[in-house]
Amino acid sequence: MNLRKLILTNNACFKSGKTIIPKAIMVHSTGANNPWLKRYVGPDDGLLGKNQYNNHWNQDKPGGRQVCVHGFIGKLADGSIATYQTLPWNHRGWHGGSGSKGSVNDTHIGFEICEDGLTDTSYFSAVYKEAVELCVYLCKLYGLSEKDIICHSEGHKLGIASNHADVMHWFPKHGKSMDTLRTDVKKQLEEENSASSVTPQTKLYHVQIGAFSVKANAEAQLARAKASGFKDAFIKYD
Repeated sequence: MNLRKLILTNNACFKSGKTIIPKAIMVHSTGANNPWLKRYVGPDDGLLGKNQYNNHWNQDKPGGRQVCVHGFIGKLADGSIATYQTLPWNHRGWHGGSGSKGSVNDTHIGFEICEDGLTDTSYFSAVYKEAVELCVYLCKLYGLSEKDIICHSEGHKLGIASNHADVMHWFPKHGKSMDTLRTDVKKQLEEENSASSVTPQTKLYHVQIGAFSVKANAEAQLARAKASGFKDAFIKYD
């Protein structure tokens, strides 16, 4: 995951200063044919590129709306894919309801995937992979699992979010769904947990501190070694 940070400090949502205890994740997509991060994240940090219309979301009410999410996935100026964190993860976002409303905002971290024309397989594969990795990162950060991940349309069906179609108007076009995303997140979490649970083989470093012609001196040194924690110390007679 190519994770970067540009907090939208001028957005009214950030300025509200409200925080939450993240309990789940909501996946969104932008609903517009514009895969460039600079459309939503700004100002230019040298990687995003300049937004000539200055209509990014780092302003009080972008387009006159109360809207803000915790992150965006899309294209940098050079065409590579990145994730930008745009709110502190524990900040109460405005992503699942009308403006500051919506109960999902009280519990979920929300991020947007920048849409293109919805038919580019290579772009979709790249942002899908990035979304899986972001979900894995957030699950590990807040002790969540794949079961705690939904999209906006699922949130609406649960009665906790506004009526949006994302991301199920896009994912199936490329043979994916929220179920496949949850499965991929679960698999990666299990792989990482398995790798971290493997105990590396302990290396033993043997130390020889010398030889003594007087037995009493050897025994005294042995006693000092054992007192210092060298339980396997012994005297070898040549």
